[in-house]
Formats: sequence, C-alpha cells, structure tokens
Amino acid sequence: MTQKITTFLWFDNQAEEAAAFYTSLFADSRIVRVQRDGEAGAAMMVEFELAGQRLLALNGGPHFTFNEAVSLYVNCETQEEVDELWARLTADGGEESQCGWLKDRWGLSWQIVPSRLPELISDPDPGRAERAMKAMLGMRKIDIRVLEEAAAAG
Repeated sequence: MTQKITTFLWFDNQAEEAAAFYTSLFADSRIVRVQRDGEAGAAMMVEFELAGQRLLALNGGPHFTFNEAVSLYVNCETQEEVDELWARLTADGGEESQCGWLKDRWGLSWQIVPSRLPELISDPDPGRAERAMKAMLGMRKIDIRVLEEAAAAG
C-alpha cells in the first residue's frame, strides 16, 4: 500500500549521507531508491524508510535550511533507547536543546521522547502531572527515572 503523505527533507548536498545515517539508527529502515544526476552521478533524490515510515530527501542546494518548526518525533520505550538515539544524533556537530529536543549535524530537529513522559504529564492526579511537567521542563535529554521520582515526590 502506498503511503499517502510522505515527509520531504531538503538538504544542501548531504541527502544520501543523511539517509544512510538515519537508516542505521532504527530497525525496519532502509534506503529504497537513489535517483542520480545522469552526468555527474551524484544523488539528487533519496527515498528511504525509517522504522517503516517513508521519507524523501532532496539535494536541493543551500537555498533552504531546517528549523524547529518541523521535527521528527521518536517514541522511545526505554531509557537505553533514549540515551542511544540522543548520543548518536547529537554526535559530530549535533546540538542538544530543551525538553527532549535536539538538532542533528544537518540541523534537522528531533524529539526523543520516552513513552512514559506523556503518561506522567497526563496523570489523573494533577499534582503528579504538574511535578512531572516541571521536571521535564528543566531537562535537555529526558530522564525517565527523574520524571518518575518527581511525580511521586508529593
């Protein structure tokens, strides 16, 4: 079945390198197709899948750059998954931000979020939810243990 909506990413000239890196991060990921410039042989468009989700990357030149208005949200089941993705995506020039956000070396924004976070900040007990939210607002990389301790501290 064809995916109706596909995320399209504009790179200067690093689309193939970025797609190869991204597909190394997640299971069920692969490069689907690379469309090359017939004369130079350089990649023009890279079609790839991340965890089964189809994306397109274009080498479109330096005219546009990424900003935080668009990000890729990654739902993580464990702290180990959060830690590994955080380390790999911030390596080689990536930047940490607040509340689970980061930018990778190409400037693409990611949200690395443990599935426990939305559970804690939507807790039916407003005090627990507020304490978890306050703890999260002080974090860069999300730490599940610290969130749980904050929520329970009432």
